[in-house]
Formats: sequence, C-alpha cells, structure tokens
Amino acid sequence: MDLKDIKAIIDLMKKNSVSEFELERQDFKIRLKRGGVQVAQYEDVAVPLPAPSSAQIPGAIPVSTVPVAVVAPSVPSNLAEIKSPMIGTLYRAPSPESGNYVEIGTEVNPDSVVCIIEAMKVMNEIKAEVRGVIAEILIDNAKPVEFGQPMFRIRPL
Repeated sequence: MDLKDIKAIIDLMKKNSVSEFELERQDFKIRLKRGGVQVAQYEDVAVPLPAPSSAQIPGAIPVSTVPVAVVAPSVPSNLAEIKSPMIGTLYRAPSPESGNYVEIGTEVNPDSVVCIIEAMKVMNEIKAEVRGVIAEILIDNAKPVEFGQPMFRIRPL
C-alpha cells in the first residue's frame, strides 16, 4: 500500500464521517483513527440538581440527586450479527437492476453472500458466515458503513 492509497482512505473516512479504519493483510497492517471523536459510553449517571429553597417551592422536599439510567440497546441473545469487516459503501444487490441478495426471512448458510461493500473502488462480497434466517436488516442500500458496524441480524438454525 502506498501513500496515495492511504490518502484515499483518509478522504473516504472524512467524506463518510468514519472515525476509525483498520486493514490487515498477510504482511501489512494499518489502523487510522480520526481525532476529536469521543465514543459514548452507557452507564448509570447521577445528575446533581440544586436543592430548591423553601422560598422557591413552599412545602417541597429537597432532592439532591436524581438517578438517570442510560441503557444501551440490547441485541436479543438468540440473534447473531453480521458486522462490517471494513469501511466503505454497502450495496444490497450485485447491480442496480438486480434484486437484493437477502431480505428479512431469507435463509442463509455460511457461504451465502448477503451484500457487497465497496472500498477504494473494490467490490467485496460479504458472506453470512453462519447458517440461519435473516431477522433484521440494519442498514440501507448505498449507505456508508464503518468497521465493526452491525449490518444484519440472523436467527441461527
């Protein structure tokens, strides 16, 4: 990989608002991370509030903190996720005139192609890698995907 390819990856990251990119080959590994991006973490948070004075609210009970629970969306434990192995643009069909590779309810096996991801003008077929039925499609056609982003959920058979 030369400097021109790395610059093209950086431009693609900026264009698609991708914060992190990782590529690993047999004798080569590159990891790019854009600065200034913070990852949200989910946890229970106590938000301190000023105690109201009796002059503000007559007969009010002072409250010093109010617990706020932030819960990460959970994936049903019986579903497997197909995650993007790279950044790029996801296409659900081999061409604009063709039908989609899979729809909700489509039965797949480990070698079934579920989509294509275009990265640096190369079309990469993405396979299911598990046997099951497509339960959810998490990304629209011709939209950018990030490395590790869930694209499909499969109910294993």
